[in-house]
Amino acid sequence: MNKDHNLAVLCKALGHPARVAILRHLLQVDRCICGDIVNILPLAQSTVSQHLKQLKEAGLIRGEIEGPCICYCADKNRLAELKNLITAL
Repeated sequence: MNKDHNLAVLCKALGHPARVAILRHLLQVDRCICGDIVNILPLAQSTVSQHLKQLKEAGLIRGEIEGPCICYCADKNRLAELKNLITAL
């Protein structure tokens, strides 16, 4: 994947205020279960799940199954890559 395409994918994933809020929350708490994310946003659980899916597909977050829940965290390496791509822009 070339740098321009990679940057576009990452920017698109951050192109909604709810996804920015989710990522900010994950960076602040360092880990978060999906139910907790739903509690901080004025959105339905299904909508939050769609936003989480888009962030995960872009590689900005990771999700691990822990029992009946999925625990999400920010991928700091991918965020560093985003920072480098923006700086190079």
